[in-house]
Amino acid sequence: MLNNLEICVGSWQSALAAQTGGADRIELCDNLAEGGTTPSYGMLVQCKKLLQIPFFPIIRPRGGDFVYSKNEFEIMKEDVICCREIGCEGIVIGILRKDGSIDTDRCSELIALAGAMQFTFHRAFDRCNDMKGGLEDIIQLGCHRVLTSGGREFAFEGIEVLKSLVLQAGSRISIMPGSGINELNLHAIANETAAYEFHTTAKKLIEYDIDPINGEPYHALETSVENVSKLKEILSLI
Repeated sequence: MLNNLEICVGSWQSALAAQTGGADRIELCDNLAEGGTTPSYGMLVQCKKLLQIPFFPIIRPRGGDFVYSKNEFEIMKEDVICCREIGCEGIVIGILRKDGSIDTDRCSELIALAGAMQFTFHRAFDRCNDMKGGLEDIIQLGCHRVLTSGGREFAFEGIEVLKSLVLQAGSRISIMPGSGINELNLHAIANETAAYEFHTTAKKLIEYDIDPINGEPYHALETSVENVSKLKEILSLI
């Protein structure tokens, strides 16, 4: 199976950079500093115009935990419908119950609203109380992939758990390592886990125009075409 590279972006500039660098898919977010929240309607529409590769918006109404109120869940349902109507190829979801188990009831509702869209279960999985049982729940939901760092802060630290999850999943679902993946560790993560999809931001500090007030350039962390290209090259050799 071919290796796929998903780039997580928080702006249309990063989305275009990911596409130019050869990314296979984009996870589209707002508020990356909060771990990603649902992007705006305007961002969705513009990315649909700009991108030729698939992009999956995250459906997450706020940062913090993954246990949502009734009103937050209603917002999530409306956002799924919005993504479907715009023509997004997929969505990224993840809801837990208060006891830390996968909230299969609410996830099922979102999946039913998704229509033909694919669905990724995001790193809420790393917060669940039973990763082995949680993976079976997610498989039963019909999700196409699970984004996970193996329960650790960074994927490289969770290699042994990721390897175990890949074995458990078999051909039923894709285990997609993510968090802290770069050109220095991608080869090792891919070889040791036997995963075939990988998730990263591929960011670097980019300098923008000069601020007319203080005379200093604006800086922002954005996805780099060069970084994406390097990662794709590494995957092509595995």
